[in-house]
Amino acid sequence: MSVPANTRRPVSAHVIVLGNEKGGSGKSTLAMHVAAALMSVGQRVATIDLDSRQKSFTRYVEFRRDWAKRTGLDLKIPSHACIARGATLKLDDNEASEAVQFADAIAAIEQSHDFVVIDTPGADTHLARLAHSLADTLITPLNDSFVDFDVLGTLDPINMVVTGEGPYAQMVRDARRRRREIDFVRMDWVVVRNRMSQAGSRRDGLVGEGLEQLAARLGFRCVEGFAERVIYRELFPRGLTALDEAPDSAPGAPPSPLQLSVQQEVLALVDGLKLPLNADGRRRAAARREWFAAQGRPLEMHDFIGA
Repeated sequence: MSVPANTRRPVSAHVIVLGNEKGGSGKSTLAMHVAAALMSVGQRVATIDLDSRQKSFTRYVEFRRDWAKRTGLDLKIPSHACIARGATLKLDDNEASEAVQFADAIAAIEQSHDFVVIDTPGADTHLARLAHSLADTLITPLNDSFVDFDVLGTLDPINMVVTGEGPYAQMVRDARRRRREIDFVRMDWVVVRNRMSQAGSRRDGLVGEGLEQLAARLGFRCVEGFAERVIYRELFPRGLTALDEAPDSAPGAPPSPLQLSVQQEVLALVDGLKLPLNADGRRRAAARREWFAAQGRPLEMHDFIGA
């Protein structure tokens, strides 16, 4: 991934949201790798964790900061914020408190960064819906299995033809409609096939066929994500990504064939996202201000107009 020499800094950040109602899809790992890839080409990146219960993304950033201090490595660290959960007994008050924190966090960073990467909880929450409605690019990691496929769509068990939309797909459809109402822009929805078997299987082919049917129906793009590799899990406790120098290698040693393969996998994914590295962000900032001002209006879930 390269940055043109005449790249102009955006006035407001491009918002990337990692979302999937099913936990364990690899959102936090993918979020950290996307952030690291963008920072590696000179982009100013801020990150926000909306899952204040698990805090996987927050811990990833903290581990990265601690490892840099311990080793003296010059690791790029994003500006990070974690939105605290509301602590009252009233749901409405909690949601209002969280929305205000989120709005403040966005306002504090959108003018000084090129990208904001937001990790959402693996559940349908008010804050997750709000984040989805603000996304310029929505990334939905999906483990390559029919269990995970179910959040997007239903299949006929005989002929494996898509018969309907899953609950998460319906939520994204509503979020995209709300986004169009604000600034007439369609968010770019990218479904990332994650933890794919390196050997391949008949199941992989059937899942892929189902996703192609859903992509035409729902208006998302499919991009291949990360293969099922132990290395991604081993990097987390040190806050490292596959793009960083291997922790056990000698200083200045060239990457191993495995590390090179993983790095190419990460860069291919980020290239596939087609992120606007030189986009003007004035429109996005104005749209977000309008969106937060309109939070008193209830969300509607009956819209079934194609995204």
